[in-house]
Amino acid sequence: MKQNERLLEHLKHFGSVEPMQAWTQLGIYRLASRICELRQDGHPIKKKMVLMTNRWGEEVRFARYTMEMVND
Repeated sequence: MKQNERLLEHLKHFGSVEPMQAWTQLGIYRLASRICELRQDGHPIKKKMVLMTNRWGEEVRFARYTMEMVND
């Protein structure tokens, strides 16, 4: 299974993905590139920037990508 296929299945099953999930669970290091390719294929994926505090008390920003499920 290719990275885009794994990513698309993850989005369909869970609804969203973040960079650390993509790296640790899907083996995808360049998440934004894979998202771009899926968008070019017509998949409606949205990006929201998330602000959180890491374990050292530092604020960090990262993208959370979501895909709404369409009922057939």
